[in-house]
Amino acid sequence: MRYIPGFLSFLIMTFGFCQVGAQNNSQSAPDPQYWNISPDQDAITWNIVDEDKLPHADDIEMSGQRLSSIVKYEVNKQKQLTIDRDIIFPQLRRFVGSSEPDWYNYRAYLRRSFDDQFLPSIVFEDIILQPKLDSVRIDGQLTFFHSPIEGMIMERTIFPSMTQRQLVEKWVIRNISPVEKKLYIGYTAFEQEEKGMHGVYKVAVRCDSKPEVVIKPGENYSFGLYFSAGISNEPGVDQSFADAENERKAFLNEMKNNLVLKSPDPVVNTLFYFSKIRASESIFETKMGLVHSPGGGNYYAGIWANDQVEYSGPFFPWLGYENANIAAYNAYKHFLKNIPPEGEFIRSSFEMEGDLPCCSKDRGDAAMISYGTSQFVLASGDKKIAEELWPLIEWSIAYCNANLNGHGVVLSDTDEMEGRIPTGDANLATSSLYYGGLINAARVAEMLNKKPGVEKDLLHKAKRLEAAIDNYFGTTIDGIETYRYFDGHQTFRHWICLPLVMGIQTRKEGTLNALFDKLWADNGILVEPGDNVFWDRGTLYAFRGAFKAGAADRALNRLLSYSYSRLLGKRVPYAVEAYPEYGMRHLSAESALYCRIFTEGMLGVEPLGQNRFKITPQIPGSWNELSLTSCKILNRDLNFFIVKKNNNIHLTVSDKARIIWNGYIDIGKSLEIDL
Repeated sequence: MRYIPGFLSFLIMTFGFCQVGAQNNSQSAPDPQYWNISPDQDAITWNIVDEDKLPHADDIEMSGQRLSSIVKYEVNKQKQLTIDRDIIFPQLRRFVGSSEPDWYNYRAYLRRSFDDQFLPSIVFEDIILQPKLDSVRIDGQLTFFHSPIEGMIMERTIFPSMTQRQLVEKWVIRNISPVEKKLYIGYTAFEQEEKGMHGVYKVAVRCDSKPEVVIKPGENYSFGLYFSAGISNEPGVDQSFADAENERKAFLNEMKNNLVLKSPDPVVNTLFYFSKIRASESIFETKMGLVHSPGGGNYYAGIWANDQVEYSGPFFPWLGYENANIAAYNAYKHFLKNIPPEGEFIRSSFEMEGDLPCCSKDRGDAAMISYGTSQFVLASGDKKIAEELWPLIEWSIAYCNANLNGHGVVLSDTDEMEGRIPTGDANLATSSLYYGGLINAARVAEMLNKKPGVEKDLLHKAKRLEAAIDNYFGTTIDGIETYRYFDGHQTFRHWICLPLVMGIQTRKEGTLNALFDKLWADNGILVEPGDNVFWDRGTLYAFRGAFKAGAADRALNRLLSYSYSRLLGKRVPYAVEAYPEYGMRHLSAESALYCRIFTEGMLGVEPLGQNRFKITPQIPGSWNELSLTSCKILNRDLNFFIVKKNNNIHLTVSDKARIIWNGYIDIGKSLEIDL
């Protein structure tokens, strides 16, 4: 190892970085506001100058095809900043240590953490500049603006390369004084080698600044600090900060211009935009091709039946981001290639570039696959893809049907929470997802012109399953008519929202009461009452289900509270995985689920075939208008404009400039539109 530090670290703090999980030890009070939305609703800023809620720490994950970075930042009471850069290189697979358990093979990514000792020192007239922090901006990148010092302003922007194994920290020093400034910038370099599965890995830190610069009044000087990794027999990473920044901005522009939500609420609009970023950046180059992965410090270069097949895959056709659609398609294809022998359950994930399938229990993955694959096929509107993936849909339905118990609901060892909490031998989530899969599969069968008996059989199975769900899971708990999660379960569970998501409204009122009265807390829907455990995916599904069920007014205040917390509170700027587990990580697919609240819940769009969809708008009473433009579903460029007048909705649907539908419909009524 070769290590040549700068003269002194910039912005040193004597105490360690506080993990996000530690600061979230109390969930009993609403989040205080730290952040504000920019006028363009494409960024949030944190004003440190007037901040009195210090110290404060948070982190943000940002990803490219060859790395992911979790940037942890803390501001102390003196308004000084420290940063820790936790960087994961998913394709550079490590050897597992002799004392490490076997499951470490599933997380054996090359990973390094870089704190502020790697920063260059900046010297002006024999003084090392250590400015306080002025403000922070998040806009798909992370920028720190420092307070003026010696007539200069420093700003630092951190972002990942979208294509290289490199995290970039761009420095800009501006001379705001009337005289020129002469600076000395310390040399910083670091190299470390490690033998791994693909060869010798080289981790490096480099800085491309000049050792001595003169900045004239009104001008600035920029340089890059780079944290990279590679394999010894590959060319070194030499991408400049300008090229990396252009890549990142091109990606962000695509996120900004596709699938654009405009509602009366700026918090919702901004979090929707941010959610597109987080949902779409977590795409990695692998032997399987490009794949979407959850992230969060643990899950990279792999695919999961819930996160990729069920959560994010059906969303990506809406967005039209080419890499995301390719990644979704690759996930479905990989599950198709790994259909097990008859009678065996399918593996729930294929990790480490697909080399390591996992795991040893049936989580109801076939139900997830039936629902998610059929949704993706319908949203894509591509008959070729539909025909190619039909065997996966067909297998997943056949597997679920073969595993019905005597009451007509689906058996599974657990659900997607993987045994963290009891699920019995047949749970509501698995049967609800299977029901949704049957309905969607019938639409795919019609789209592919399958024999009439195929569609009829699927709908017949769905009708029987709907009755079985009500008979087996339907119950009264605390005087509320809703669902038990499994046989013998005596309390509420967050996944009771799933029948609403699938269009089953038999127990709508009681289920909404349970979700929003009994399970609601300041951070969203609890897994069960009183345990202070929440998983955002449950909350996000509950919002979608509530809007689909026509409870827009009831859901809105909860949605705004949740959105405010995630965008402007103490843990920002995305939906999270869970608490207390892993301290609210920014898993990627949860952000896709946030967007789906509006596409499938509030707007109520359901693709029915190659050129046909159903729309059932559910607009809150306090909102007079809503638009969702540049929607790429069904291989189109669709725009939806809603203006509410009295008890009616004026709806305009266009494909680019061509008006497809223009007229009034009643709130909550469905309309089928042929393209």
